[in-house]
Amino acid sequence: MCRLKEKRWNSRKMLGSGGMPSSHSATVTALAVAIGLQEGLKGSAFAIAVVLACVVMYDASGVRLHAGRQAELLNQIVCELPPEHPVSSIKPLRDSLGHTPVQVVAGAILGCIVAYLMSSS
Repeated sequence: MCRLKEKRWNSRKMLGSGGMPSSHSATVTALAVAIGLQEGLKGSAFAIAVVLACVVMYDASGVRLHAGRQAELLNQIVCELPPEHPVSSIKPLRDSLGHTPVQVVAGAILGCIVAYLMSSS
């Protein structure tokens, strides 16, 4: 039976990419906010951190999200192939690669909160 059709708990999803909130977005946002709070908003380090955060969050909600959706579709196609087809037994592609915009925003908010809490202690 194809794994896509099975509805069961998958512990690998806890450690894999994708999900709510985006840990990548939280990390790069926390970095940018921490630098902004520590060194000010006019420094080059803050500018670099903001650009890095934008690239990471764009990639998570754009490129990787769509690559994951394509992998999901390809896995479904392979699942429906007859068993004698040469590619019917290949390992399914990872389809949880990216994040929805809501997951990215939630990660960014979490990153801001964490950076603020860490700077005030």
